[in-house]
Amino acid sequence: MNTIQRRIFGFAVAALTVAAPLGAQTIAITGGKVYPISGPAIEHGTVLIRDGKIVAVGANVPIPAGATRVDAAGHLVTPGFINAAGQIGLVEIGSVGGTNEGSLSGDDVSAAFNVLEGVNPASQLIPVTRVEGITTVVAGPSGGLISGQAVALDLMGDRIEDMAVKSPVAMVAALDEAAKGAGGGSRAGMMERMRRLFADALDYEKRTADYRKNGMQELSAPVADLEALLPVLHGKLPIMIAANRRSDIENALRLAKEYRVKLILVGAAEGWEVAGEIKAAGVPVLLDPLVDIPSYDALSPRLDNAALLRKAGVTVAIASFDSHNVRDVRQSAGNAVANGMAWDDALRAVTLDAARELEINGSYGSLEPGKVANVVVWTGDPFEFSSYPSAVFIRGKAVPKDSRQHELFERYKTLPPTY
Repeated sequence: MNTIQRRIFGFAVAALTVAAPLGAQTIAITGGKVYPISGPAIEHGTVLIRDGKIVAVGANVPIPAGATRVDAAGHLVTPGFINAAGQIGLVEIGSVGGTNEGSLSGDDVSAAFNVLEGVNPASQLIPVTRVEGITTVVAGPSGGLISGQAVALDLMGDRIEDMAVKSPVAMVAALDEAAKGAGGGSRAGMMERMRRLFADALDYEKRTADYRKNGMQELSAPVADLEALLPVLHGKLPIMIAANRRSDIENALRLAKEYRVKLILVGAAEGWEVAGEIKAAGVPVLLDPLVDIPSYDALSPRLDNAALLRKAGVTVAIASFDSHNVRDVRQSAGNAVANGMAWDDALRAVTLDAARELEINGSYGSLEPGKVANVVVWTGDPFEFSSYPSAVFIRGKAVPKDSRQHELFERYKTLPPTY
């Protein structure tokens, strides 16, 4: 049995083991090495779940009579992983426009555009992702200067109401090469336009009555988009800004300081060059640690970018940025470790630090009483390719084994004879 077969078979057995007593509301995951993230690892620990929430974590947790037991002896137990950037649920086949819901065409400023009602809970990408231990994702818009509003989702449920964690979770914008068209082909033009949008939004808020009486000059964007920017400008909603080149990162930091917005730097391929400035600004970074090919958008990317940023004290979250291969985020984190990032920091980068950047850490990102019971039991180090989840829980429910890959495996594991 090869590695892929072992992973599919192992998960299938585990899913069947824990799925049988689904009616039970209390689940005890026992005997594993538990990584709460918010504290030190617990040998032979127990995670107790009731009604979709974690109620206890520790080495000597009393287990109520009738609780469903999941034996995790010899395994690792962590929070479900969080992929903080992508378009899962919004895109099915990239080259087929009818299956893409993540952008508005013909408008460089779409701040009022919230992607939530474009999410497809029946997407084939969701089961493939969650069986690999990724339980929470951000689905966001793309394109233009200000793309719109991203949402956080749990990968379980038949309706978007069942999946939604936070909507919106962040405003999405860009100051990189891809968005230059929104500034007339110039980075300086992008900055000028962004400042004008922010200024107009604040001016409109002060002079709404004048606007309704046609007593204001023409605004730089529709009122709906300016109103959508106000939570960002009042510090109530973070703004994710894509910036890779050092000068673009500095522009984003400059903008955040001028308008006192909660900035999350996205990409930051040359972030290592200005790690001290990012740390001083108190700005977190969301990146793909495998970016190392120079381009005119970033001439000096490095595989140890995440490690250098963490060494400088910057909060780092790791994402796959690939809706079809979100599950690869754990290998990305493993590569960050191979390039100098501490193992514990990499684990935090796909759990608690990701949740903190998204401001959902009150309920997600660690194994603590009161938090949502997104829990994964791993056969070994989750950053090792040969390891896989033996059980996954989302909101306290065992994730079924079914996925497109599993169906294809079952279909073709016995090939017809050839003549």
